[in-house]
Amino acid sequence: MTLDPNALDTRDLYACLSTAVAPRPIAFASTIDAEGRVNLSPFSYFNVFSTTPPILVFSPIRRGRDGSAKDTLNNVHAVPEVVINIVNFAMVEQMSLTSTEYDTGVNEFEKGGFTEVPSECVRPPRVKESPVSFECRVDQVIALGDGGGAGNLVVARVVRIHIDESVLDADGKLDTRKLDLVARMGGNDYCRATPDNLFEIPKPLRTLGQGVDQLPAHIRTSTVLTGNNLGRLGNLEKMPNSELVEQVAMREEVIQARAAGTEAVHELARKYLESGEADEALAILLHAGE
Repeated sequence: MTLDPNALDTRDLYACLSTAVAPRPIAFASTIDAEGRVNLSPFSYFNVFSTTPPILVFSPIRRGRDGSAKDTLNNVHAVPEVVINIVNFAMVEQMSLTSTEYDTGVNEFEKGGFTEVPSECVRPPRVKESPVSFECRVDQVIALGDGGGAGNLVVARVVRIHIDESVLDADGKLDTRKLDLVARMGGNDYCRATPDNLFEIPKPLRTLGQGVDQLPAHIRTSTVLTGNNLGRLGNLEKMPNSELVEQVAMREEVIQARAAGTEAVHELARKYLESGEADEALAILLHAGE
């Protein structure tokens, strides 16, 4: 199926974009208006865009029904400051409640049962229950349109970072597993970054991985190895030396797999890859291809 976005109504286009482009982190933005009234609202069109300077960008889109601006957008125009609070599982239901279209002037901290904590550098308060909060000054707001569904990029420069010490590891660094973050999917769906759902991928080598194109054809065209498996092999700097190939050839499981045929060898190599032993996996595959 191929879609022309210009032929879709706003609701259908939003559903397609927000479901396909996911999971998305959530900016739980606290702002104030010109009268000092506090607003708290979540936005999943959000991410980090720069380290130096430290820049976070989120987008309050205009209401689909009439193109009107949300309180958060009006507030950052009036008072160009915001605290972006990060959302974890322990507060996700309360966060969702604050997305209710309350009247202007209603304090969503109170509606959601959150605790206001005074900020150090900006006027909006931060959320005590949030594991990490970023005090920001708004550098600019870029309007992407003026109709229903139009985004407004709020470019926020981080001036203070507050971290709950309970989410730090032994070295004083943020621990992903302790953060227990949630992200927005499409419709009513969210996802949770639990330890069971986390996995590690070695970063590409600074010395340059050899690439999938350098692998022998019988490996590249394997019916057993996945694209992820090939990517891990391609990230190796070079082919294993003959000594390693000879060593793995002596292993009983390799001898048995080779006797059983190519698929058995590739299955064994995949087990090595899943155990993080990429060099040995490639050595097994090279031995089998001799």
